[in-house]
Amino acid sequence: MSGAVLVAVVVASLVVVVGATGCLWLSRTRTLARRVGAFSCVLCEDVASSSDRGVAQYGAVTLYWWRRMSVMPRPARTWSRSSIVVLERIVLPPVPGRPQAVVARCRVVPSGGGPEREIRLQMSQDAYAGFTSWLEATPARVGKVI
Repeated sequence: MSGAVLVAVVVASLVVVVGATGCLWLSRTRTLARRVGAFSCVLCEDVASSSDRGVAQYGAVTLYWWRRMSVMPRPARTWSRSSIVVLERIVLPPVPGRPQAVVARCRVVPSGGGPEREIRLQMSQDAYAGFTSWLEATPARVGKVI
């Protein structure tokens, strides 16, 4: 193979790989956004760390969160509904052309176990209303019902 053909094959391979990755990402993003109970949500796990954009989704007993800039099919974080406690709600100043945003400071225990920690979830006011409704709808555990 001559040098020019080899370069063309390498470039064509890179274009195919980048195109396939882009298609996977686009398909994943559309699928996540169309799920029932899904909403855009920015996650900040630590005061010193940066925020990650993503999509959260309410499950029957779990809140799932996927990173937006990823092609992984599994959620990056999961929290049990019973382990989420909203500590504070902060309404952010309005930004023209965007819905009103709310930051919920929460105490959570990761579903995989581990220590209790604080996170901040930024979402629209409508998403926050759905989030708190979902949390309040947790079935209460009672002893014997006669």
